[in-house]
This record gives sequence, C-alpha cells and structure tokens, in this order.
Amino acid sequence: MTARGRDVRGSAVRLGLLALPAAFFAVFFAWPVAAIVARGLRTDGAWHPGRIADVVAQPDIRHVLWFTCWQALASTALTLLLALPAAFVLARLDFPGRQLLRAVVTIPFVLPTVVAGSAFLALVGHGGLLDRLWGVRLDTTVWAILLAHVFFNYAVVVRTVGGLWSQLDPRQEEAARMLGASPWGAFRKVTLPALAPAVAAAALMVFLFTFTSFGVVQILGGPTFSTLEVEIYRQTSEVFDLSTAAVLTLVQFAAVGAVLVVHAWTVRRRETALRLVDPEITARRPRGAGQRALLAGVLATVALLLVLPLAVLVRRSLDAPGFGYYRALTRTDGGTFLVAPVHAVWTSLQYAVAATVIAVVIGGLAAAALARRDAGRLVRGFDALLMLPLGVSAVTVGFGFLIALDEPPLDLRQSWLLVPLAQALVGAPFVVRTMLPVLRAVDLRLREAAAVLGASPWRVWREVDLPLVRRALVVAAGFAFAVSLGEFGATVFIARPDNPTLPVAVARLLSRPGDLNYGQAMALSTILMVVCAAALLVLERLRTDRTGEF
Repeated sequence: MTARGRDVRGSAVRLGLLALPAAFFAVFFAWPVAAIVARGLRTDGAWHPGRIADVVAQPDIRHVLWFTCWQALASTALTLLLALPAAFVLARLDFPGRQLLRAVVTIPFVLPTVVAGSAFLALVGHGGLLDRLWGVRLDTTVWAILLAHVFFNYAVVVRTVGGLWSQLDPRQEEAARMLGASPWGAFRKVTLPALAPAVAAAALMVFLFTFTSFGVVQILGGPTFSTLEVEIYRQTSEVFDLSTAAVLTLVQFAAVGAVLVVHAWTVRRRETALRLVDPEITARRPRGAGQRALLAGVLATVALLLVLPLAVLVRRSLDAPGFGYYRALTRTDGGTFLVAPVHAVWTSLQYAVAATVIAVVIGGLAAAALARRDAGRLVRGFDALLMLPLGVSAVTVGFGFLIALDEPPLDLRQSWLLVPLAQALVGAPFVVRTMLPVLRAVDLRLREAAAVLGASPWRVWREVDLPLVRRALVVAAGFAFAVSLGEFGATVFIARPDNPTLPVAVARLLSRPGDLNYGQAMALSTILMVVCAAALLVLERLRTDRTGEF
C-alpha cells in the first residue's frame, strides 16, 4: 500500500473511532443541554433572546454572578498560596513518607464534594470540633466555603506544578547562584518563568472547579451564599423557573468555554517550552533550617487542612455508642428513603462500575483517535469539546436528561442506565486525559512496521498499542470509577428514591433535622471516603508516569 493509501486509511480509521464518542456526546450531552436551554428561552413557540439581558439585570442574579466570580478568585488565590510550598516540598525534597504524603494530598481531590462539605460541616458547623472547643462556628460563612475549596483543590496545584517542578534541571538555578544571585533572585529569574505555564494551568483549573462549585456551597453556604451552579439548581427544582435557569446555564457555559480556551493555550506552552530531566535526580534531603522549617510547615498545613476534617468526619460518625449510626443505616424507619440507607452503597457501586465501562469505551476510542499528532482541526476541536462536561452545569445536564430522554426511541426516564450515562459523561474526559499522553508516546515506527507487514488497524492496536497502554487503561478506569462514584450535580435529579446514590443519600440526610440523620450522613460519608481512598491507593501503585500529574 502506498503512503497516500495508508494516510487515507488512517484518516478513515480515526473518523471511525470518533463516531461512537461523537454520537455519545451528541445524544447524552449536547441534546439534553440544548433541550433545557431551548425550553427556557422559548415561550409559546417564540424565541425571546432579550430574556438574557432581563435576567442578568436582576439585582439578585447580579449578586450571584459577583459572588461566583469573587469566591472563585479568592479560592484560587488561597489555594495557590497554601499549595505551592507543598509542590516544592514534594518536587525537590526527599524525606521518609514522601509517597504517603503524595497520596494523602491527593485523597481530597477524588472525594465527592458532598464528602468535603460534610467533613467541614463536622469540623466548623453546629456541634463541630471548633464549636465544642471554643464555641466557633464557620458554617454559612464564606470562610467555610473557601477552606473547603482549598481542601478539595490542594492536590490540583501540588500535582500539576510539582510534577513540572520535579523535572526542572536544578543546575540552572545553581548556576545563577554561583554568578551572585540571591536565592530569591535565582528563583524569580530562572525557576519562576519556567513554572509560570504550569502555575497558570493549575490556577485556571482551580478557578474552573470553584466557579462551578455545587456540593460544597450547597452544604456549607446555606441560604446566604449561592454560586451559579447552586442558583441553577434552585431555579430548576425549587422555583421551577426554567427561563432563568437557561440564561444562567448560557452564562456559565460562556465563562467555562473561555477558561478552557485559556487552559489549552497554557498547556501547549508547558508542553513545548522546556527541556526536562529525570525527576528522581532533582529530589534531595532537606538542607538548612529554612528547608526543614518549610517541610514542617507543609506537614502542619496538610495535617490541619486536609487530614483533620476527614478525621473529625470519621469521629462524628462514631459518636453513637456501639456504631449506632452505622447500624441505623440498615433500617428503613427513618423515613428519608424508601429503602435502607446502606442500600445506597451497593447501588452506587453498581452504577459506578457501569459508568466506568461506558467511560473507558468512549474515552478509550476518543484517545485512540486523538493520539495521532497529524490529526486535523476537526479532530483537535473534538479534543477540546470532550472537556466541556467538566465545566457545564451538571444540574443542567441532569434536568436535561429528564426533558430530552423521555420519548421513544430514547425513553430512559425509568431506566437504571440514566445514572451511569450521566456519570460516564464526567468520567470519559478523565479517561482521555490519562490515556492520551501515553498513546502519543508510542513510537510511530512500531505501528508503521506492523502495518507494512499487513496487520489490520485492529491488530495493530491489539499487538502494539494495548500492551504499552494497559496500565494507563487501568489507571483511567480507576479515575473514572472514583469520579463516577462521587458525581452529585446530575444524579441529584435522576437518581430514583428507591435507588439513591451515596452522594445523593448524604445530601438528603443532611437536609433533614435530627442527630440521627446527621450521624447517618457522617457514616455514609465515611464509607464513601474509604471506598474512594482505596481506589486512589490502587492508582498510586499503578501510575504509569513519574511526573505526578493527573
């Protein structure tokens, strides 16, 4: 076969691989979102584009927009301030327990937001540790929200910036020191410019996660504070004003799109601008009082900010004698659910496994198609579209499922598949981001040699690619499982009362008064935390790269 023939066949194979992912995202993401937006902006069959200006001009909506942006900026700045020292410690210092610290730092990121909210509620809320010791309560204050956002996004900065920092050649900074530069001057002129793209990428991701925050604000903010995501939920499920919810969805969609464009630009700079070294040769034992003090400060920050809330969460779940809150999970006399709350554990595991299978198939096919660096603009554009489910309102997606998927041939409102499909939308981008770098690292000559010898594209994938990316595939499946297990924004709409997921069950228990409901919420949150932490520890042992990135 000629080179032109192989190129034509390669293009056809790529388009064929993208067919299923494109259809999946079109049917289960674009269609539900478009359906709810269209229903909100149409009245009596006519479009009302002026409704956008009318909604944005409302004082309470402007306050929501302002608070959403303000708290996202404040959360991002505070996360950078507290996490950048930890990025240096894990990148450049070698000390006992370093790998354990890396895993501990990452655990909050894979936890569902409702668990993070529950943990801080147990720490700073009514009857929490601070309330018991000093009578201090921070729930329903902005500080509880900011601290919970730092708790949740700490690992984003540590793993993203620290991964690059560990690969920067330290001899460049040492050369600047030998030429007379002070430690701060050498860092500012040599290291900081090299880290700037990674810092910017991490900051943008933290801003994106906090801008679209839902579970944390819903639990800790009370009626006082509301982000766009929370307001979309309130307008949809409580006020039943689809028009306002649709406008807010469009506003959030535009903001998220802008953030993703800037993030893609910073990632491209990061990939092409630096010469990197083996991270194992850059880590050294702490030297001097300054580095030892920095290490101690980071350990204290991790203990107080990350470990303490989780420890208090576990402690509050054990307040009842004889594991009373855990035993109460097996009973149906609480009136909150149609089934015993413990049933949510088995339901969530089933849903998460199904969502993982869907996410791995969809994300794996997309990653295989996007792996070729000579892909056209259409294929590269689809790569960017795959990230949209991470930023578009999950509440909108969930409610859109109920509106769009209620007629044949896709009448899924009563189907158990509805929840795994929504969870897979969030898991698939993680699969793509995990597998794509590994697939792109495969030597093209291996594929070309197999093709020249007559192997079909499927056999090339099975004999060449799959053995090299098998571990990456397992890691991607683990991330998809953890993310699916904790998805809350969409499933809060579509999870049935007789089959609630763990995050939905926790939120419903927290919304009801009484010590028993609160204790059961703490117990379920602890169970969810243990399952997610176990999945993370498996991922740490199976990491295919040594950069420490997601």
